[in-house]
Order: sequence, then C-alpha cells, then structure tokens
Amino acid sequence: MSIWTRITEAVSALAKGESLSAVFDKLRSPPERSVAFTIAVIALGAKMAKADGLVTRDEVTAFREVFQIAQEDEAGAARVFNLARQDVAGYADYATRIKRMFDGQDDTLCDLMEGLFHIAMADGTYHPAEDAFLRRVAEIFGLDESEFRALRSRFVPDAKPDPYTILGVTRDTPLPEIRKAWQKMVRDSHPDRMIARGVPQEAIKLAEKRMVDINRAWEEISEDAARADRHL
Repeated sequence: MSIWTRITEAVSALAKGESLSAVFDKLRSPPERSVAFTIAVIALGAKMAKADGLVTRDEVTAFREVFQIAQEDEAGAARVFNLARQDVAGYADYATRIKRMFDGQDDTLCDLMEGLFHIAMADGTYHPAEDAFLRRVAEIFGLDESEFRALRSRFVPDAKPDPYTILGVTRDTPLPEIRKAWQKMVRDSHPDRMIARGVPQEAIKLAEKRMVDINRAWEEISEDAARADRHL
C-alpha cells in the first residue's frame, strides 16, 4: 500500500467529520509515522501560507518537489491542504501535536523544518510572517536558536551561509570535533536512516540539498584550516 493510499484513507476520515487534530492522534504509531510526516508538512505548510496571506504556484511546485505526488493523488493532497487552511485550530496546536508524535526524534523534526523552509523560499522571498511562523514552530519542536540559525542560513540567501553555523559548531571548536559533527550529519542524512525515523521514501529528496550544504561547509572549513597551517 503506497503512502498516498494511506493518506487518502486518513483524508476519508476527515471527510467523515474528524478533525485534523484527531487524525494526527491516530497516526502516532511507528507504521504510520511516514503518513503523519507527510500530513504534518502539508498542514503546517498550509498554515504558513495562510500566515503570509497567499498561496503561490511556486509554493505548490515546491511541495511537489519534496513529495512526488501522482496525478491521481493530487486531489487528496489538496484536500488536506485546504482543510488545514480552513481549520480553526491554530498552527501552534498542530505543531504541538506533531511534536508529541515525534517526541524524542529531533532529527525527524529537523527534517520537517527543512521541508517548511523549502516551501517558504519557493517564491524567492522570505516574508517576515514566514520567519515568525518558522521560529515559533522551531521553538515548539524544541529546537534551540543555533539549530534554527543553521537551518535558516542554508535556505535564506540574505547573507553568505556560515559553514560553522551549518555544522552546528563554532570557530573555536577543534577541527577533529568539527569533523565528527560533519560525519554525524552525513550519517543522519542517509536515506535508510531518514526512512527509519519516519520520513517517507517520497520525501528523501529533502536530504539532497542538505548533503550539498554540509559537504560544502566541511570543505570550506577544512580548506581554511589547511591554509592556516601553511602560514604557521
């Protein structure tokens, strides 16, 4: 059974009058985590679109880039999106329930944040309302300020990304420790690990940009260190 078939089943429950919040509560068991992950990105993406006041074609395209949606599944995905936009529950309530679903799985919550940043930047503009939205969601998810800055620096082109921020280290961190941080991020970005923590196969594309960013950050730091050694 494909993920979108299972999502359609969840959507059918919505059609019978169940709220998205109730559907979330039914998706807490591990076999359904990938469904929960997908619906979480759709629902929070919809709330974010509502936050900046409009939904652009670019944002819809960005979502399709993360989740390869077959034509026959588009109606179901659109229904979840529209229900989330219309639901009287605030995004903080959604984020709190999602946090509870993936409690103790910080990597999965970071995966979710990446999907939201990808959608936010689809139109090339990072709206202040989107920044406020993503900061609040990150806070509810339990991500600290350094983790949020690391994510933001990779997606928002308002300044050259700092390689140390991307790897979650400082300029004072010894190079061997930086190497360990880079290696851990590479391991955590492996498709098998992502699937194991609930990221659906359809969304593994999330890791492609991350791998490029973290490898570029390590290369920049290691090259700077090599240049510094040569000048000693």
